[in-house]
Amino acid sequence: MTSPLSIDVRPAVLREAQAIADLHVSATAAAYQGLVPDEHLNTLPMPKRLSLWREAIEYGDPQVQVALDGDKIVGFVGFDRSRDKGTKNTVGEIWSIYVAASHWDKGVGLALWDAAREALVEEGCTTVTVWIPLRNERALRFFDLAGFKRELNTAKTVPMGDIKIEEIRLKRALD
Repeated sequence: MTSPLSIDVRPAVLREAQAIADLHVSATAAAYQGLVPDEHLNTLPMPKRLSLWREAIEYGDPQVQVALDGDKIVGFVGFDRSRDKGTKNTVGEIWSIYVAASHWDKGVGLALWDAAREALVEEGCTTVTVWIPLRNERALRFFDLAGFKRELNTAKTVPMGDIKIEEIRLKRALD
């Protein structure tokens, strides 16, 4: 008999930037496998990706929390105020949320979402949004189950490497 997975979620610390950057690369590859050609994934050079995560952790823009299975980072979430133009300052946004493929469907994403939701509520946010590629059925299903609703009039095309993908914004109230 295996014991249930025990996941701790807490704010990331600077020394974890490399582990977050590494997980970002591997989780992106797993999440987008079959949706985007491999050569278009992770086109950001690792030194630049590492620098971006270090700055996010150091300056809290976005806030970053990590999920730990023991002492290993198995997921992370970046969140803050919405980056969309014209939104009120009570609108938060999940900027990114990734879980190691080895920990999919084990409650890690939910634990990260719960932590981000609590932090956004503490900051006075009343709603939260997230942008998801239309073809990423796993992510769409996750956020549907978390109570997000698709905003059909928000579809947009964004670059990913040398290709473009269609994304849609999802939104939900923070109650």
